Amino acid sequence: MKEYLLPFLAVIISFVLMVVIKGIRDRSYKLLLAFSGAFLLSLTIFELLPDVYRFDNPKILGVCILGGILLQIILEFFSRGAEHGHMHFVISARFPWIVFLSLGLHALMEGIPISSGENILFGIVVHKIPIALILSAFILQSEISIGKAALFMTAFAIMTPFGTYLTTVLPGFENYQLYLKAVVVGMFLHISTVILFESSEGHTFNFRKVIAIILGLIIAYFL
Repeated sequence: MKEYLLPFLAVIISFVLMVVIKGIRDRSYKLLLAFSGAFLLSLTIFELLPDVYRFDNPKILGVCILGGILLQIILEFFSRGAEHGHMHFVISARFPWIVFLSLGLHALMEGIPISSGENILFGIVVHKIPIALILSAFILQSEISIGKAALFMTAFAIMTPFGTYLTTVLPGFENYQLYLKAVVVGMFLHISTVILFESSEGHTFNFRKVIAIILGLIIAYFL
């Protein structure tokens, strides 16, 4: 049950928090992003990559991973970087269907590897919290009504648990689960490295962000 509940609550609680406090400090969310990026990258390397490469042809799996990187790049063309906490677009009063479909597919794919273990579950939850905080703050500052904003975030929150649910009900899913996991590995590698790259702000040294990144690496290692 927690594999469905935790990703959902991570988004909903983040949205409610943004409604209550009406904003987030720029420095705070960048530190949280840096931590989540390092944490997600570490878990991908420590947990998902070894799990994927235990079976099948390494070259085929490599193609799937590269395909995941390419897929994420395409999704970010429509979401404008929302998956890694950067909103390079303006939301009008109309419901942002293109953004939702892109983020929704990304969140759906996140649900696929959750069955690999609790560490992956926690990694995805840690990744979703800062993204949900930033996305919530951005939408609440736009021209969208609070009702549409709540609908958007609730639908977004459902997608990852729905992805996990699909892995249990689709007939013959075990036959192609490994390849989909490899695609997700590519998506995670792209997102986490982009987060770490963008957190460097013009390649200037920031002690707090370095500490946040190191903490993310260490905690992921000992999980």
